[in-house]
Amino acid sequence: MKTSVKTSSPQETLNFAREFSGSLKPGDVIALSGPLGAGKTLFVLGVAEALKINEPITSPTFTIISEYYGDMPLYHMDLYRLGTPEEFTWLGTEEMLNGDGITMIEWSERAESELPERTIHVKIKILDENSREITVQYPTGDGR
Repeated sequence: MKTSVKTSSPQETLNFAREFSGSLKPGDVIALSGPLGAGKTLFVLGVAEALKINEPITSPTFTIISEYYGDMPLYHMDLYRLGTPEEFTWLGTEEMLNGDGITMIEWSERAESELPERTIHVKIKILDENSREITVQYPTGDGR
């Protein structure tokens, strides 16, 4: 199933991410894609708020992986600095991808071949300075 929504402000993007989080369950993997400044980290922030995570959410560009704890664990990855998909597996991500939390991956296209088939894809397209088109693609047979 595929759905798209247009947002006209950062607040609307946050609100959509909070709403989207209501469909998530432990073990979900969300692949986030979009250009620099599209709002990928903002989207993660919205999900984190819905999971009652009370610490600042920042892009883990240099640490690559950040872990947060609220109603359930949130594993936030930023693959911008990776050179090959193999580097993704070297990070020891298997436990997170198959764990009891939500895994959200910015710049996921850098490791697309390493992501599980059950991955939910969220693509954020910049329409103008404040407006975005967010497309959510659930895996075939997911039923959400």
